[in-house]
Amino acid sequence: MDSPLWPAVEEWLAHLGVERGLSANTTSAYRRDLVAWVAHLDAAGRTSWPSVQAADVRQHLADLTASGRARSTVTRMVVAVRRFHAFALAEGWVEVDVAADVAPPAAVQPLPKALSLDEVARLIESTGPVEGGADAVELAVARRDRAVLELLYGTGARVSEVTSLDVDDVDLDGLVVRLVGKGSKERHVPLGGAAAAAVGDWLATGRPVLAARGSGGAALLLNQRGRRLGRQSAWALVTAAGRRAGLGEHLSPHTLRHSYATHLMAGGADVRVVQELLGHASVTTTQIYTRVTPDHLREVFQESHPRAQEGYHPQP
Repeated sequence: MDSPLWPAVEEWLAHLGVERGLSANTTSAYRRDLVAWVAHLDAAGRTSWPSVQAADVRQHLADLTASGRARSTVTRMVVAVRRFHAFALAEGWVEVDVAADVAPPAAVQPLPKALSLDEVARLIESTGPVEGGADAVELAVARRDRAVLELLYGTGARVSEVTSLDVDDVDLDGLVVRLVGKGSKERHVPLGGAAAAAVGDWLATGRPVLAARGSGGAALLLNQRGRRLGRQSAWALVTAAGRRAGLGEHLSPHTLRHSYATHLMAGGADVRVVQELLGHASVTTTQIYTRVTPDHLREVFQESHPRAQEGYHPQP
């Protein structure tokens, strides 16, 4: 952009990537948010730091809200502005943080959509066995896809964490996987038997076939060209598996992460343990999984209340 304020934005983005260790996806999102903010300032004739006022931030918030954007999107965009101006104050570019007192709208947290245990089984089984006549590459891809699904559901990892795995990150003997999450934070997550079996099968009979077709190096998961499987490709294979399993057209890797957390909480796992497994910086993020569905409430009531079964029985 041509705005005199844009070099400051670039410096902040570089700080996020280099010193804070944020991912390229996160910094790209912040870049888009700051493009909108600087464009707003340009339109208002604010071309220098002293000319930017708190009223500009409040007007930007009002404009974003009126634009029909989702509340969560508006919240993220305002948070980006607040963090940018806090950085400007810390760097000494300004004497007052004009965005500090402008609160973003509270994001409404929907109850995460989770698959049932039966739906998880259908999803994973949709990857095979491959019908007769499949060649070695097709068989290898089917084994890889199963390993991806088992890893996503079996560890609760983000899709980027799974595609970033190297072979040495998975300890099949110790049943543990090393994940590198947001901010390059490392965590070790238990690996269940089903996931370990799928990964072991992939390593033994699938990966060598695809590795011979390219130069994937240490990458655990490979595409058909023998290179590291990309995040978008992993997303696409999950969506395709969901379609084959009759689970709709828009199943995402995050659905499996939600399902992992929901099933752990339903099984009695402590919220702090789930926080560590998911790699959440704050337990507040994890606490959304403590909310239960109406069906689960009804089931617990029917099993637990001494008079739940008395008095009225619907006709078949």
